[in-house]
Amino acid sequence: MAETVDIRVPDLGDFKSVEVIEVHVRAGDAIVPEQPLITLESDKATMEVPATAAGRLVEVCVKPGDQVSAGTVLGRMTPAEPTTATAPAAAKPKPERAVAAAATPPRAAAPLPGAGGYDGPVDLEADLVVLGAGPGGYTAAFRAADLGLAVTLVERWPTLGGVCLNVGCIPSKALLHAARVIEEAREMADHGVEFGAPVIRADRLREWKNKVVGRLTGGLDQLARQRRVRIVRGSGRFLSPHHLEVTDGDSRQVLSFRQCIIAAGSESVRLPGLPDDPRIIDSTSALELELPASLLVVGGGIIGLEMATVYEALGVRVSVVELLDQLMPGVDADLLRPLERRLRKRYEAVMTGTKVAGMAPAAEGIEVTFERAGKTEQRTYGKVLVAVGRSPNGARIDAARAGVTVTERGFVPVDRQQRTNVAHIFAIGDIVGQPMLAHKASHEGKVAAEVAAGHKRAFDARVIPAVAYTDPEIAWVGLTETRAKAEGIAVDKGVFPWAASGRALALGRDEGLTKLLFDPVTRRVLGAGIVGPNAGDLISEVALAIEMGCDAEDIGLTIHPHPTLSETVAFAAEAFDGTLTDLYLPKKR
Repeated sequence: MAETVDIRVPDLGDFKSVEVIEVHVRAGDAIVPEQPLITLESDKATMEVPATAAGRLVEVCVKPGDQVSAGTVLGRMTPAEPTTATAPAAAKPKPERAVAAAATPPRAAAPLPGAGGYDGPVDLEADLVVLGAGPGGYTAAFRAADLGLAVTLVERWPTLGGVCLNVGCIPSKALLHAARVIEEAREMADHGVEFGAPVIRADRLREWKNKVVGRLTGGLDQLARQRRVRIVRGSGRFLSPHHLEVTDGDSRQVLSFRQCIIAAGSESVRLPGLPDDPRIIDSTSALELELPASLLVVGGGIIGLEMATVYEALGVRVSVVELLDQLMPGVDADLLRPLERRLRKRYEAVMTGTKVAGMAPAAEGIEVTFERAGKTEQRTYGKVLVAVGRSPNGARIDAARAGVTVTERGFVPVDRQQRTNVAHIFAIGDIVGQPMLAHKASHEGKVAAEVAAGHKRAFDARVIPAVAYTDPEIAWVGLTETRAKAEGIAVDKGVFPWAASGRALALGRDEGLTKLLFDPVTRRVLGAGIVGPNAGDLISEVALAIEMGCDAEDIGLTIHPHPTLSETVAFAAEAFDGTLTDLYLPKKR
């Protein structure tokens, strides 16, 4: 039996007894030098204790909540090869927001660990395998390559970019731009500029949308080549903690890796019991623009309402049904109100608090049965778009074979460094939990890549902005009024209606508003909501303000250009601060 070596807590400086708050490894794990083993926390800082040599853990001797000091045995390992004793590295305190801590240079590849449950042939080896090439996956792969790791990127799509670039964010936004142009042309008729009725050539529109996608995905291919990231096409499934099987049709390859980042994303949820009919579509099929005379959108969330916006602008009679009592559940009512008013004027029907009880194919379309307040009703539509959310792909990648924990809903839990319960396997993006947003995945991807390369990093974003690219757009960040009320959080707010914005009036879009929420004591901004054109572009200023700990004066005293929509953010801060001159707001007693 191989000789075991004790792993001990190094010299902690002035700290004599420190609490273990996280254990990143477990018995049986292969470890490499500088890999974090545990995280400690004192009253002043957190610190990680890294491995000082490669090997395999035989026993972990501590657990969260234990108090340890210099010399405490953390665990026992069998070395990867005979080594002379090495002085343990000091565990260095780091600030809680460890975004700029000193980085460790990319280390040389450690010896590849043992099979760990798989002893078959291996076709390819890699320092780091990234499973999935969506916004989080390709960001992680490119960042890791920049840091010196040999990276293999596994992707099931023919092109890089995942759902977002191929059949999600990018193509839908291209079509939403086309819809906005049509709407602006119609609206100008009331102001003395009239255009003829638009002629919709769906094939040309589809071709333009595909060209936009092609430019972006082609650019990603070039970036991968420049960074020498190896791309393997196919669907990946784990065989062991260090092996991945990739299948593409009849071909099969086995990859061995030292570290892995799971970026496998999510899939559209399909309602159970629906008939198999091509006229019942998901958001991917909706992008093909086979335009029916009428469309029912099942689900009043962001994805459904964005596609409804496109189809209605292209001349389709649109109806929306939502099971809950409001569209976009969770969004503040005052932000939702301008959008809902517009939709109810333009759509054939907006049905909230209504259940879809069944669907049946008919010669003229899909016959849908609705239930509301104990009554049923049937209507027929040319097509039905089901957009009731997305489910993570955790259960589809055989993560259990790698020892990775997956919840019943398919999510993969991670810590602040994006590590799973298996220390050398990370996870990012939709698969780790809400919100399922591309910009969150990209940020997580950089964190995971930097940690994998030996840097001291953690996901510490205070807020993540969200945007619905409807017409009008709705954007929010940080604390919402809905959440503040539900959790009993005291807030004050400043609101500026766009009816008093010169820029909004010039655009003919005065229905919007900008709202900022503040801490009543510190006066720091806690959250924001904006509804109106370009709300998604405006929200970033408030996200930065929250990250920087700005108060109302910081925002209000920052000179904004005039006339712009961006100055409504400053006006909202002034409304809270009592210094606004563009409206008369009686002072609060």
